[in-house]
Amino acid sequence: MTALEHVRDLTRVAARAASSKGGEDTVVLEVGAVLAICDAFVLTSGRNHRQVATIAEEVEAQVKAAAAGRSPLRIEGREQAEWVLLDYGDFVVHVFLEETRRFYELERLWRDAPRIEWEDALDRK
Repeated sequence: MTALEHVRDLTRVAARAASSKGGEDTVVLEVGAVLAICDAFVLTSGRNHRQVATIAEEVEAQVKAAAAGRSPLRIEGREQAEWVLLDYGDFVVHVFLEETRRFYELERLWRDAPRIEWEDALDRK
C-alpha cells in the first residue's frame, strides 16, 4: 500500500467517524497536488458546539484505533468548538459549526480538488 492509499484509508475512517456522530455534509478532498503541506482534508460540520466536540472526539478515537494508536500532531479549537482542526500531518480533519463552515467556505476555495469517496454503497441508501 502506498502512502497516499494509506492516507485515503484513514480519511475514510475519519469521515465515517464524523458521520457516525451526526456530522453533516462530510467531504474528503485530495489537496496534495496543490497544497504541499498535506495530502487531504476531511470537512464536516455539526449543529451545535457540543456536537462539534463529540464529532472531533470520535474522529480522534477511530483514527487512533485504525492506525495503531496514531494521534493528531496538534489539535486547535477544541475549547471553542466552532472549528476544531485535527492535524495528522498528511491529512487534516476540519470539524465546523455549521455557520462557521458557511463563513469560511473551504469547499469553494478547494473546489478543483478531487473528492475521495468515503461512503460505502450501503451507507448511501
